[in-house]
Amino acid sequence: MNDALRVWLAENLSRGVDADVLVRELVRRGTEVSVARAAAAAARVHPAVLAASERSRLGRELRALMDLRSVLSRQAGARSRVERVRGLSAPEFLERFYLPHRPVILTGFMEDWPLMARWQPHALMRSHGDVEVEVMMGREARADHDLEPEPCRTRMRLGDFIRRILEGGPTNDLYLTARNFALERQELQSLRDDLRFPTGFLRPSSAHGAFKLWIGPAGTRTALHHDLGSVLFGQVSGRKRFWLVPSFQTERVYNHHSVWSEVDAEHPDPVGFPAFEKAHIHEAVVEPGEMLLIPAGWWHQVHALDVSVSVTFQELDVPGGNTWWRFAA
Repeated sequence: MNDALRVWLAENLSRGVDADVLVRELVRRGTEVSVARAAAAAARVHPAVLAASERSRLGRELRALMDLRSVLSRQAGARSRVERVRGLSAPEFLERFYLPHRPVILTGFMEDWPLMARWQPHALMRSHGDVEVEVMMGREARADHDLEPEPCRTRMRLGDFIRRILEGGPTNDLYLTARNFALERQELQSLRDDLRFPTGFLRPSSAHGAFKLWIGPAGTRTALHHDLGSVLFGQVSGRKRFWLVPSFQTERVYNHHSVWSEVDAEHPDPVGFPAFEKAHIHEAVVEPGEMLLIPAGWWHQVHALDVSVSVTFQELDVPGGNTWWRFAA
């Protein structure tokens, strides 16, 4: 037996596949019966395989628990649309949505904030058009732009950038994203004065990345992913469509790298990603002035329907502060 077959044998034993089944497959692949049986017997008691088998068993139990949670969600009448609520009080927000780990759209939440006038694209061109900002460009030429953003970074005047997105039509090529940290530029600090921090929802903070600006044309897309903390996503101008999948269905979204999924939630491939067919997809279009709660770990994919200005917050004014999903080392 070569090393590749030994690795295959150890992996499948650790996954709980019956040894006799594996021996028959080894024989079918040309291994002598006695050699196959001896290799399987030795591998079954190898310390590394025993440790991997225990970890695999725990993984299977966890997946079974998540499947149970999915069934209960379906039996409870899991909605395909995210609930929209106007005038939600802070205690209701905490008890009905943040703590139960459920998304919600807070309609009219930002309608009286100064940013609803001052952050419109033309207003930003007039007030801050000469400020040089970093943006992401050339995204359409790179399928991996979400995973490897560095080659896409470029600088230009904010006014030139906004003019391009207003005149250029739908595209995913040009986008000012959270990674550009525009609101942390000294020249754009005054924009923070247009934010509001309602008690029980948002907490003022000077922490790096506490709130982030997004500006882009119609057609910008963010692939299916999850955040490590809950996010309040505010839409200032234009509309964005969201596809959300519950955190307890992570097993169904083909999480292939860090917080990213290979699945296109808008156009899923049932052959390449069959488990995704059982995922509970919640759709929502977030309108200007609305705020969407994206619970930590909830998978979401985003598509801008119009030229769009958005702002996101991660400093939530909840007891103990925002709770984070911390990966084990």
